[in-house]
Amino acid sequence: MSEQPFVYITRDISPKGLDLVYKALGRVPHGKVAVKVSTGEPGNTHYLKAALVGEFVKGIQGDIVECNTAYGGDRSVTEDHYKVAEDHGFTSFAKVVILDEDGEIALPVTDGKHLKEDLVGARFKDYDFHVILSHFKGHLMGGFGGALKNMSIGYASPSGKLTIHGAGDEELGFGGDQDEFLESMAEAASAVIDAAGKENFLYINIMNYLSVDCDCDGNPAPPDMEDIGILASLDPVAVDQACVDLIFSATDGQSVVERIESRHGQVTLRRAAEMNLGSREYTLEEI
Repeated sequence: MSEQPFVYITRDISPKGLDLVYKALGRVPHGKVAVKVSTGEPGNTHYLKAALVGEFVKGIQGDIVECNTAYGGDRSVTEDHYKVAEDHGFTSFAKVVILDEDGEIALPVTDGKHLKEDLVGARFKDYDFHVILSHFKGHLMGGFGGALKNMSIGYASPSGKLTIHGAGDEELGFGGDQDEFLESMAEAASAVIDAAGKENFLYINIMNYLSVDCDCDGNPAPPDMEDIGILASLDPVAVDQACVDLIFSATDGQSVVERIESRHGQVTLRRAAEMNLGSREYTLEEI
């Protein structure tokens, strides 16, 4: 039996805590480094703040990377998206790159049930190493958003996002079957990992502002549970599963639990494990 992956957790949600869990991973970014975040919709205040993540991103000499949205709004057009990134403080500590500003490329999906390819921003290919830096929270459609969603929907171009939602049918888009959409997120994440090489990723989930709604919501529900901590792993399935388990074990997590359960959120984790993206069993180590 293979050894369970480690998920490191600190309860210290600060630049110091972030640096601590990062260093515990023992994997040093190299070459041109992409730091994948959500820049957050205008009106949303739950996105990752410069005061928390800025020194970390500068320390690894990473570019903040994003792709345009498929649902309209201020992040669906490249020029406007850059303005949102600036307004939300990301340009104060890093270069920001909208990966699909020059179009999209197709990454093959191996053994996909729904997807044969994943359409991502064309500038994805410019990067050697990827830090998936996610604000873990609930999500209106996915149930929750963490590392797997940040890689799949996050790296996808607008056409790619609609294709994932439609489980391979871009025209179906947001009207697709729920479980097939969730499985397609795992399949898209697998394409991203295969394209760059699993040794060229690390995953950090920050569990603060724990609302039922995503940073992509311009008017999210206010958080109604306490912050939990920062988790890091070299395994994207393990780090997301650990976050879900912490939500389910929290005494004040009822609203986020209901959001995850009502949207069948753990289907994404199940499909990701089936595709050998990682393990739903893990060792949680507090540091």
